Amino acid sequence: MTAFGVTTDDGAHLLAAREGAGPPLVLVSGLGGTAAFWRPVVAALAGEAEVITFSQRGIAGSGLGSHPVTIDRLADDVAAVMAAAGVARATVIGHSTGGCMVQALARRAPERVARLGLSGTWLAPSRFMTALFTTRRRILASDPDAYAALAALSSYPPGWLEENFATYEAAVDTAPRCASARRVVDERIGALLSFDGRSGLDALAMPALIIGAQDDMVVPAFLQRGLAAALPHARFVMLSGGGHFFPRTRTADFADAVRALMASD
Repeated sequence: MTAFGVTTDDGAHLLAAREGAGPPLVLVSGLGGTAAFWRPVVAALAGEAEVITFSQRGIAGSGLGSHPVTIDRLADDVAAVMAAAGVARATVIGHSTGGCMVQALARRAPERVARLGLSGTWLAPSRFMTALFTTRRRILASDPDAYAALAALSSYPPGWLEENFATYEAAVDTAPRCASARRVVDERIGALLSFDGRSGLDALAMPALIIGAQDDMVVPAFLQRGLAAALPHARFVMLSGGGHFFPRTRTADFADAVRALMASD
């Protein structure tokens, strides 16, 4: 693995890494924003691709910069990471909020996105997600440990979490307890609640993958079906289980879907 830094036009310093060899594959994480989310996927695919990951602004040692956090701003950060890595065009995959970011990147700079992966994400706000994240935002303000516990409990299948309970404990240990950390998460929740990708769908003409899990309780399966209806040319994979964090709990299945996307023209 080779670590590198990226400085954006508003002064955010992003911590990034590249690993493996082959065609470039950029992985963009969700609300948590850490490169570490992708460790199992990087291990599965680094023998077949040059995998690029990064921790997003304000997260895991990456600086915030001066601009407000919006999905478009975060999409520009993805482009900045690619430029710093010397990658003009890549397969780009985003999970959850990261899926909103890569949709925005594909609309704003389609020449950078050879293939588009939309994992556990959505096209437009739903009443369920609006209610869920508004509630999570309120919990964050008053009890960050409860916020972190709820996020872990709702993102993993119960049986998987029972067998891997250290994952839950680590999530609570890293709860956003200080005011600045809570502010970063709150601003990111505001950004995801404001995202609506229904305009500019014509720009998403590149080969695409939509992947979800039937038991996802954070970004439910009906939202993946909505994406598939909006992008009828995309390959659509619905896993029978895996929860919201299926790239981690169903890594082999996720990696197989990514391989199929990377092989598509």
